[in-house]
Amino acid sequence: MITNRTLREKVYHYLRQELAKGTLLPGSFINQNEICEKLSISRAPMRDALIQLETEQFVEILPRRGVLIRKLTAQDIQNSYEILGTLESALIFNEFDKLNAVHVGKLTEYNEQLKVMLEKGKFEAYFEIDLDFHNVFLKLSDNRQLRRMIILPMQRLYDFPQMKYDDQWERINYHEHQRLIYSVRIGNREAAANIIKNELWSFKRHEKYLKKVYQLE
Repeated sequence: MITNRTLREKVYHYLRQELAKGTLLPGSFINQNEICEKLSISRAPMRDALIQLETEQFVEILPRRGVLIRKLTAQDIQNSYEILGTLESALIFNEFDKLNAVHVGKLTEYNEQLKVMLEKGKFEAYFEIDLDFHNVFLKLSDNRQLRRMIILPMQRLYDFPQMKYDDQWERINYHEHQRLIYSVRIGNREAAANIIKNELWSFKRHEKYLKKVYQLE
């Protein structure tokens, strides 16, 4: 049985894919009639999907004007980094005792995969693996709402269609991951939390690269 929720999810995932591919570009309006016709759906599931995307800050619903795909500003990125640094560092600090050799092995494996993707220039796969890396410790928490609050801004940053990848920046991230893994391996809770907050998610530390990657200059 096809429900309105099923259709909403269908529209939502379609729009997310189009945003990630760059078919729908920041600063442009979504042609709702065209998409409804293409997906053979009514306006109701389209509306529900757009409300979800607005909640996640991908779009802005403008009364009597339409649905605008939001651009990422430097302030948006800084806000996301502050949120991610605060929440993710708190999560790993609180759940640190659950980490074991298996988790260290997964983190190491994913980070080496990141290095391979970087060397091959496969940046789309790189960001998928980076999410897998973070999920190793995010999944330690039973708080699904907290995990969602972390994953959504990460996806918002990673799915931005006009990113210009920077090899040097990604190598810096790789070495930050290495230091995080080492902190987990030796059981240093404070160091692990500090690396996440003040290295991985430090806007000031990465500002030069972020402006280049997101073409903010």
